[in-house]
Amino acid sequence: MRGSRARHPRPLPSIPRTLGSASPPILGPEVPRTGGRFSRAVGRLTLRLLGFRVEGTMPNLPRFVVIVAPHTSNWDFPVGLAVKMALALDVTWFGKNTLFWFPLSIFLRAVGGIPVNRSASNDVVQQLTAEFTKRDRLVLALTPEGTRKRVDRWRTGFYHIAHAAGVPVVPVAFDWRVRAVRLLPPFFTTGDVDLDISQLRQLFAGLEGRRK
Repeated sequence: MRGSRARHPRPLPSIPRTLGSASPPILGPEVPRTGGRFSRAVGRLTLRLLGFRVEGTMPNLPRFVVIVAPHTSNWDFPVGLAVKMALALDVTWFGKNTLFWFPLSIFLRAVGGIPVNRSASNDVVQQLTAEFTKRDRLVLALTPEGTRKRVDRWRTGFYHIAHAAGVPVVPVAFDWRVRAVRLLPPFFTTGDVDLDISQLRQLFAGLEGRRK
C-alpha cells in the first residue's frame, strides 16, 4: 500500500567544489549586529558545507525590511540561518506560533524568531510597523510568498510595513541552481503597490528554489 511506505527527505544534490568558497561580505557600522567570532565561524563553515556563497552587500542602514524569495523548501531556513550567523546580522523574523513549541522555541527565539498568530483578529502588519517606530535599529525578514507552495501573487504585508515605516526593502534571492544567496540593492517604495511589487518580483525572475 502506498500509504504504508515511510517517506524519506530527498537528499541534497551534489555540491560543486567551487561554491561556498567566497567569504561573506562585511556589514557596515550602521547595520544591527549580533554574535561573535565563534558564531560567525559556524555560519561560514555551514555555508561551505552546504556549498553556498553569499553575493552582494547589505545596505549600511540601521533599519530595513528584508524579503527572501523564492521560498520553496524547509532547507531555506538552515541556509538563511547560516547566512545570518556568517554575517553576524541581527535580524528579526516571524513564524507561525505553532512552530514555537518547547524546547524548540528556545532556539527559535535565540536566533531572532518571534511567533505570530495569523488567525488572531489583531493586525499583524500594524504591530510590525509599530516595532519600527519603537526601535532605532531593526532588520525584519519576511517571505513575500507567505508559503512554500508556488503562488501567483505575493502577500503585500512586507510592502505596507516598509512603506509606513519609511524604510527600504532589501531583496535577498536564494538561487539553489548555483547555490548562491544574493543580497540585492535596497528598494525604496513609492506608494504604488502594484508597480513596486511588479518591479520587485522581476528581480527574482528566473531563479530556482529547492524543491523538497
